[in-house]
Amino acid sequence: MTHKDYTAHDAVGLAGLIARKDVSAAELLDTAIARMEAVNPSINAVVLQHRDLARKAIADGLPRGPFAGVPFLLKDLNAALKGTVTTQGSRFFKDAVADHDSTLVERYKRAGLVIFGKTSSPEFGATCSTEPTLFGPCRNPWNLGHTPGGSSGGAAAAVAAGIVPAAHASDGGGSIRIPASACGLFGMKPTRGRTPSGPKRGEGWAGLSIAHVVSHSVRDSAALLDATDGPASGDPYAAPPKLRPYAEELNEKPGRLRIALNVTAQNGAAVDPECRAAAEGAARLLESLGHHVEEARPAIDAAALRQAQATIVSISTAAAFKERAMELGREPRPDEMEHINALTAEIGNKTSGVDYLMAIGAVHRAGRVVGEFFESFDVLLTPTMGCVPMAVGRLSLARTDIAGWLEDLGSAIAFTTLANQTGCPAMSLPLAMSQSGLPIGVMGMAACGREDMLFRLAAQVEEAAPWKDRRPAL
Repeated sequence: MTHKDYTAHDAVGLAGLIARKDVSAAELLDTAIARMEAVNPSINAVVLQHRDLARKAIADGLPRGPFAGVPFLLKDLNAALKGTVTTQGSRFFKDAVADHDSTLVERYKRAGLVIFGKTSSPEFGATCSTEPTLFGPCRNPWNLGHTPGGSSGGAAAAVAAGIVPAAHASDGGGSIRIPASACGLFGMKPTRGRTPSGPKRGEGWAGLSIAHVVSHSVRDSAALLDATDGPASGDPYAAPPKLRPYAEELNEKPGRLRIALNVTAQNGAAVDPECRAAAEGAARLLESLGHHVEEARPAIDAAALRQAQATIVSISTAAAFKERAMELGREPRPDEMEHINALTAEIGNKTSGVDYLMAIGAVHRAGRVVGEFFESFDVLLTPTMGCVPMAVGRLSLARTDIAGWLEDLGSAIAFTTLANQTGCPAMSLPLAMSQSGLPIGVMGMAACGREDMLFRLAAQVEEAAPWKDRRPAL
């Protein structure tokens, strides 16, 4: 199969080719590997390769799942694949071999996906670029001098570059939606508890983080969520159950939705005029599709939420280093930690349990406020990011200018963190391009459990303003 034929299909389409015996799983894997070999030296998206495991899985016989034979990549963060290393983007974890499959990986395998590698992540997913010192920077296929976003930047770069049609990703502050925006992809962050984190983790970042995928097509995202959603036995909580498969939602019209437009960052960050214009353009498109749009936003305590997010992330960072130190019987050396994460962990180690519980209380209160907001509106429409994708280096965890790093980070995550703090589903739609040729996403957020409505809306927008053929000339 040629690369052109390969990229003409999304994951659902490739699965259909295999089911009809128009192509074999081995042929698809060879095509994906050939594309990886061609582009990965430029973008540095795939940092760990598991070709032999993939070929063995095919030879042993794949499950008859909905994605049987489709090539797939895991993010190198919190995705345990038995017998392989997951580094978490950290030099301190560079030899951490999994003795089990995580529950989500089990579900990917059951769906028939052929896992042949892992994509780059910054250490612990703690920034919006993907530049781990362990592997070097991942680069945006649209412009190699810019970041593909993060923390799922490797996943987004791999999909945008045509290595795979969809890839595993996770989102604790925007890490599915930001790379989707930066690379011109669709990215859905599901409701808190929609996909499992186990068996060794109950939740990520106190419930801020959730896993799913980045993809070109809306239907891939919907079908992959159908294949992986639902709690595992013993999970601490679960999302409201879906009424029917998400893939079926794509055939339904969303109805006339009440859409709140907000283009002002509640954290006080400046918003790039091109990002603002992208959201306003999306609002006009939605009005033309029959939806009601008006300017509104929830009355959240932005300062309290910034502090809560910082507290939760700092304690989680300290805990990650401590758990690995207990496994190795030694503390990490300074050259085994990213500079900013070392400082973050130091803060986390000094934070009290009382402060942690107050942070949890702050995000829970925000959830109540946003829940009430969604009694009046169906969707909150914003730019995905407050800025266009930044140059490589500006959001690196190795940066020593902490004040500058925090300012840049605040711009990147200006709109995304609220969905993590409240547990709400949110999606980034690839609807605009900057004058410099970089993608710009627009975000839609809905009440907890309303992925169904977001998928219906996304399908409508994808039909009205298709992005399928918009690809980087890599």
